[in-house]
Amino acid sequence: MEYTIRSIGKNCAGSGEPLKPGTRCRSVLVERNGEVVRLDFADSYQGDLPPDIIGSWITVIPEATRKSPTQLDVESCFDSFTQLCENPNIVQQKMAYVLSLLLLKKHRLILIDARREEDHEVLQVEGSLGEGPFDVRNFQLPDEEIAALQQQLIESDEFSVHAVE
Repeated sequence: MEYTIRSIGKNCAGSGEPLKPGTRCRSVLVERNGEVVRLDFADSYQGDLPPDIIGSWITVIPEATRKSPTQLDVESCFDSFTQLCENPNIVQQKMAYVLSLLLLKKHRLILIDARREEDHEVLQVEGSLGEGPFDVRNFQLPDEEIAALQQQLIESDEFSVHAVE
């Protein structure tokens, strides 16, 4: 049998009080309506635990985690991509390459062809709504450089790459 157990809750299942990071709590598994459910009880909770516990353990409430990564507006990324494709500047070509990877992953660009030109590969892509075609040099950048260029694009006022609010 395979079970999917949710992560630790935010509130004590008995009192409703918030579970504080760094404190202990007792987590229990019970069956409710044919499903295994996790309930978390603060260490300070004095009430009774459910009688039908399948399993239990003591854990420490983790520190609050960072917010989830910002989601980018795909259409603004596409607009920036088309601007960058018109520029012969090598830095902006790299940024266009990074955006093309993102847009391919988001299915906003479609890979049509890849070909060799002189000493490098060129990707031919099309917008999913029929825009293009666009030629993008395949720089085959390391992950660290891709991450740095992504951050530059997000922080840049020159391009319309921005988060979905």
